[in-house]
Amino acid sequence: MTPRQALQQRLAALDAHLRAENPNLLPVLPTFRALDRLLAGLGLIGRYESLTTRIPWWSMVAVLGTFSAGKSTFLNGYFGEALQNTGNQAVDDKFTVICHGPETRKEALPGTALNADPRFPFYRIADEIEKVAAGEGKRIDNYLQLKTLAGPRIRGKLFIDSPGFDADDQRRSVLRLVDHIVELSDLVLVFFDARHPEPGAMQDTLRHLVAKTVNRADARKVCYILNQVDTTAKEDNLEAVFGAWQRAVAQAGLVSGRFYAIYDQRSAVAIEDDARRARYEARRDHDLAELHTRINEVEVARAYRIIGSIDSLTKELEGEVVPTLRTAMATWRRRVLTADAVFGALLLVLLALVVQFGSGAGAFLAWLGEAGPDWAGGAPLHLIVTLLVLGGLFLAGHFRIRRFFAGRIAATLSERFGDVDLNLRQAFLRNTRAFRSIFAQQPAGWGRRARKAIFAIQQATAVHIQRVNDLYTDPAGRRTQ
Repeated sequence: MTPRQALQQRLAALDAHLRAENPNLLPVLPTFRALDRLLAGLGLIGRYESLTTRIPWWSMVAVLGTFSAGKSTFLNGYFGEALQNTGNQAVDDKFTVICHGPETRKEALPGTALNADPRFPFYRIADEIEKVAAGEGKRIDNYLQLKTLAGPRIRGKLFIDSPGFDADDQRRSVLRLVDHIVELSDLVLVFFDARHPEPGAMQDTLRHLVAKTVNRADARKVCYILNQVDTTAKEDNLEAVFGAWQRAVAQAGLVSGRFYAIYDQRSAVAIEDDARRARYEARRDHDLAELHTRINEVEVARAYRIIGSIDSLTKELEGEVVPTLRTAMATWRRRVLTADAVFGALLLVLLALVVQFGSGAGAFLAWLGEAGPDWAGGAPLHLIVTLLVLGGLFLAGHFRIRRFFAGRIAATLSERFGDVDLNLRQAFLRNTRAFRSIFAQQPAGWGRRARKAIFAIQQATAVHIQRVNDLYTDPAGRRTQ
């Protein structure tokens, strides 16, 4: 199958999925394709690549956290079904993707089911794992598994239950999956275990789970959950433990955000004091209800997230990507011209040496000049030949210098820029090819036509947002009349 056919197959599968599951998003597809053409023209994505393959079209809820923090127990409670294994020790070492199905499957399907299906957000994730850990891509079944669940609470959503996370012990391939999941999810629930009141030892884990989310434009989608707080009831020190975890998260970089305290009623320790038990239960019920509301609202958030990604990308393109490319091109141009000047000066010195101190070869060229015809209005032939040779050397050196500095500067540019992994390195190298003028001020593919295309895309995005608003809002109250 050619890359073109693979892309067409993926787009056809997406079209069929949206027609069946959410036809309101179908009008967004042509806008994505217009943006694809613009980005491909700039070299930021490949000719047969599409942004539609880099964002999830299902609502996604990710559940991450430390070992034995109660992640699977929370999901089982939400589903009302003992789907995931639970225990005080690590009971699962794979990322489990849970989606709606005609029947509940506690026996997991292999990771290949996710890697090879273009409808899932883990399509060809094995290739990404291979990039960060050679040989691991073929072991995708060791990283992912798929389970299905019949029931209304999961319809239209994907849940991802992560294995226990310890940044010291995990391979880079697992960290890559964690980053991928956080990027794609509409809601990220990060669990910590209240039974470990000394969070200082968890700084590496906190740093990876927290630090990468605090600077995100969509950081609100990350919720921090202190689970199993019933264990603090004996000393009645919930506030002290809660505060210690909040300070630990703040040290990892988070200065704001919602923090929840919950526990599972079925596995909770007995709280003898009635007033204390009532206080703990009230806190748990309040926070659980808020979490369930956040989960139930991800379908609404999904539509805005998908459409909003177009608008944010066009702003990112004009405000960050193109200026970054311009800066890189200017640096490259300056270095190449400086090196050209130095190289040209050396060639002129060489020319002067040939003219002044040439012996046998110079005499031979002089004899050619006297014996041969008069070229260029009387210039001796040996001078013409010398200039042609030096000119050829200069051109060869110029293009070698171009390639050298292009490679040096390209190494400083990211191959995965922004939320959709734009390839700045590839786009920059496109501007340094041999036929591209070194004096070009604008990146290849950027100009009046590109800015006009961006304006049209932004106008279409506004129309899409209005269409979604009409589904969920009614300012005039006409629907109630």
